[in-house]
Amino acid sequence: MNFIEKLTGAAGKNDSLLCIGLDPDPELMPDKLGIFEFNRAIIDATCDLVCAYKLNFAFYEVFGGEGFDILKRTVDYIPNEIPVIGDAKRGDIGNTARTYAKAIFSNLNFDATTVNPYLGFDSIEPFIQYRDRGVFILCRTSNPGSADFQSLNCKTDKQSLPLFEMVAAKASQWNSYGNIGLVVGATHPQELKLIRQSHPDMPLLIPGIGAQGGDLEKAIAYGVNANGEKAIISSSRQIIYASRDKDFAAAARESATELRDRINYYRNKQI
Repeated sequence: MNFIEKLTGAAGKNDSLLCIGLDPDPELMPDKLGIFEFNRAIIDATCDLVCAYKLNFAFYEVFGGEGFDILKRTVDYIPNEIPVIGDAKRGDIGNTARTYAKAIFSNLNFDATTVNPYLGFDSIEPFIQYRDRGVFILCRTSNPGSADFQSLNCKTDKQSLPLFEMVAAKASQWNSYGNIGLVVGATHPQELKLIRQSHPDMPLLIPGIGAQGGDLEKAIAYGVNANGEKAIISSSRQIIYASRDKDFAAAARESATELRDRINYYRNKQI
């Protein structure tokens, strides 16, 4: 089973486009609770509500070797039918990229990862070669500084387009195995609409809902494909830190349920 099939299966079974970010921060977690124990409780409470989980490497790398052990244990603990995205944002020259791809896909067994396209095709090709895995290329990210480069106009022989549109177009050209997606933030709804119109069936990983203030209704209206699919709505802090008390897992479930149901309400209006 490849990544797209796994994603579609989980989304259908759980009636969900929600992706929960497992980004543990001890300063926000309940006191005296270990990181793996925290992750495990969140997973147990929400695994029937999601289409995927996403783990940002930074929240594990900060703890050194122990953090990588927790990262792997967390991936292994997530039910096999739910895809796991490694938010690593890798991007380097070809031989280094091959090593990154092997680490993420073969050693850590992630189903998909995020990559940075700045170094061009040879930096992304090693990831794409894992045909059963997903590769999400950073396109229009949710952070305020994204406009510094992503909105700059790029001239070709035939036209002038913002850099993020050029990235999306290149991603489409490179998508010979059907395993490429794009990262497009909910904080840029018009750009999201433009990208979905240009790439009607490419999976879109959509961060920026919740703490970053993205518009959920527009993210769904502009992000799903014609069948109300292929949009992965990612939320982390809003869900996993819904409570810092002993009821944190129950509070996370309540928050995840509320967000999934809101997503489905807006999605049903589009179908």
